Amino acid sequence: MLRDLKPAPNTQIGVIKGLTVLSEGSIKAGRVFAGACAFLTAVLVSSGASAAPAAPIDGTKLSLLWVLPFAGVLCSIALLPTAAPRFWHRHYGLVSLFWSLAFLVPVATVFGFDATFHGFVHVLLLEYVPFMALVTALFVIAGGIYIGGSFRASPLLNSAIMLAGTILASFAGTTGAAMILIRPLIRVNKDRVHKVHTVVFFIFLVCNIGGALTPLGDPPLFLGYLQGVKFFWPLKFLWLQTLLVAGIVLVSFFVLDSIYYAKEGGTETPPEKIQAPFVRGLVNVPLLLLVLLAVMASGSNGYGKVEIFGTEVSWASLARDFVLILLTVASLVLTPSACRKHNEFNWEPVLEVGKLFAAIFITIIPAIAILKAGPQGDFAPLFSLLGGTGTPNNVAYFWLTGLLSSFLDNAPTYLVFFNAAGGDAGTLMGPMAQTLAAISLGAVFMGANTYIGNAPNFMVKAIASHLGVRMPSFFGFMVWSMAFLIPPFVLVTLIFFR
Repeated sequence: MLRDLKPAPNTQIGVIKGLTVLSEGSIKAGRVFAGACAFLTAVLVSSGASAAPAAPIDGTKLSLLWVLPFAGVLCSIALLPTAAPRFWHRHYGLVSLFWSLAFLVPVATVFGFDATFHGFVHVLLLEYVPFMALVTALFVIAGGIYIGGSFRASPLLNSAIMLAGTILASFAGTTGAAMILIRPLIRVNKDRVHKVHTVVFFIFLVCNIGGALTPLGDPPLFLGYLQGVKFFWPLKFLWLQTLLVAGIVLVSFFVLDSIYYAKEGGTETPPEKIQAPFVRGLVNVPLLLLVLLAVMASGSNGYGKVEIFGTEVSWASLARDFVLILLTVASLVLTPSACRKHNEFNWEPVLEVGKLFAAIFITIIPAIAILKAGPQGDFAPLFSLLGGTGTPNNVAYFWLTGLLSSFLDNAPTYLVFFNAAGGDAGTLMGPMAQTLAAISLGAVFMGANTYIGNAPNFMVKAIASHLGVRMPSFFGFMVWSMAFLIPPFVLVTLIFFR
């Protein structure tokens, strides 16, 4: 099947080829976001904006009306693919740019160019660039690993892949595990009539729930690690809740898949066509490990910081992003082209994530600022439910962290509630361990409630759509999550947080 797998070409040709492929994808991925950057920078320069540090936008002075552009992004993602599919698929980058400018221009007018520039650069350097560097690296490297052979499509095999991905997610990251296994899962079920539910449950388990046991699994836990939470604390204190939820969801999937499988009359591969499983593109395995090591090493603050347009960025973070780019190029150069060909690899999923999440990261600025304002902001009624640090309401911590993480970036949401609970890692790991568990599980688990709750959700959806799986709409996906996730979340609440 892969007889055309040959050693990579000589180094010079390979490097040129890899850089060409990378440049094509990266240029496309950055086009819309670069347009927003150029527009804002031109306005700022013409207005005499300085590069000196400026005060961030004060969340206590923001009303919820400032969240309207973010709501516009969400509504566009939710409605336009169904209401105007041709327009959306051709122009979703322009839609992202429109909503970004719908926030940037008014905020620059009201709060001044310096404050706007500070917020924009902060998002660009500390959130968007690291996010896209990591997502692109994992997408490219994992996309070069081809798992081949013939498999008997069955509920048992699908469940086994789900289980393997759920376990792998805490150690290779939810994005890494998802990128390795989503294509083999779709190939196994390519002849099935009912396969949408397979991708939906894959998002539930591999892209979210499975990442709850180490700081490598999901960004919120990595932020907790940087705040002083011990590396193995999640594994020690969250394993039982994770086992319970993952077990319920996995059993639900097996039952549902078995029902669909029985209706289809079985689609097993004929014995004479079965080939032994095999893996190609193994050069990407050490590259994937290096990605994980780079992310872990970036948690060190011992190398100092550099100021870029008033925003302090650690040298460790800059080094991590540079290493991730090098590893991406290395994967493109070293991976035999047949691996990506048989994986049906293309740049569209990561381009879609890059353009849409550019708008999300920009328009989410006021929502996060209001959250950070705590009881002094317009989200004050929510914080009044938490009960303070003396007698914390862990039910409220779990559900508020989770529900906001379903629509906002779950990493800063985690940090907001971490600080609302006192912000001292020692106390939160000790007498307030249940509160920290509620915050951690809410941020990780409930990222599965929507496509935008966690980056790999949207990427898996984009890959599945490209490979011919008709994925549910934004609200359609939420119907699935409410039906199969809310009940186990309620059970966790009753058992662990009351």
